[in-house]
Amino acid sequence: MNHLQKHFSASLIALVALLAAPMAASAATTPGLGTASNFAVLSAAPGGGGAVACTDSIINGDVGSSGLPASVVQTRCTINGAIIAPVSDGVLLDFNTAYGKYAAIPCTDYLLDTYTDAALTLAPGVYCTAAAVTFTRTTLTLAGSANDTWIFKIGTGGTGALTGTNFTVKMANGGDPCNVSWWVAEAATMTTSGFQGDILTGAAITLTGLAGSATPFNGDILAKAAVTMTNVTVTGCNANGGGGGNGNQCDNGHHNGHDKDNGHHYGQDKDHEKCNQGVGNGHEGCDPGHSDKNPWSSNDENGGKPGDPGRKGGNK
Repeated sequence: MNHLQKHFSASLIALVALLAAPMAASAATTPGLGTASNFAVLSAAPGGGGAVACTDSIINGDVGSSGLPASVVQTRCTINGAIIAPVSDGVLLDFNTAYGKYAAIPCTDYLLDTYTDAALTLAPGVYCTAAAVTFTRTTLTLAGSANDTWIFKIGTGGTGALTGTNFTVKMANGGDPCNVSWWVAEAATMTTSGFQGDILTGAAITLTGLAGSATPFNGDILAKAAVTMTNVTVTGCNANGGGGGNGNQCDNGHHNGHDKDNGHHYGQDKDHEKCNQGVGNGHEGCDPGHSDKNPWSSNDENGGKPGDPGRKGGNK
């Protein structure tokens, strides 16, 4: 091969790699959360050690704890959803399985360990840092379509916390906050920070907003330890039957499968033949609750009568 051919071949390979890189980034697959996706806030501490403290805050969606009912403490806190404590072993298993799958996702790009007075715009991809990362007075814009995903992995080396102070995450060009995930090896602490995306942490999550008004968070707050919230508003991705996630499918509101768990009857979910929401409606007009006549139907299908609703009582 002569010099010109070698040069042409090298240039062609470089061009192919350049064109393929953004496609690979935008094609990152987000692991499913299973039944853990039913919760806007979940403290999945092992050994029944879950705890959720909610003060001067609003939670739109269900709240779960691995601890006893007393482990969920409300002080001037409004929860627009169910409180499940303790959650079932299946919920804990699903959360821990998803957490492990996130840890195994390959990185496509990397973050610095500190951002101060910064303005960042990131395309879809999997962004990692080996240790901790801190955002201070920083605006992060995630620009992409409603089908694109962003995954942030903090502490891929085994240790590392996520810290934000006056940290704002914004969606642009139709991006969906429910397609954003933050996997953290240790704790996450957000102070006066407007956040977007699900957080899955190996340690505690602490969210503190402005004293005068609640700081908004869009996404699910899921931890292997305690969750503490003060002056924030959290809207989970399955709040009100989808909350910006997948309202056109029948497995929103509550999850799928052939389950007949305590307090719920779920539909078969065979090609979405039956609507299996415990609470909330998607575009398809499914009814909340469960059928008290036919256990494989949702609400009023096949002559069933609506539940009260289905998610009251029992574990998920």
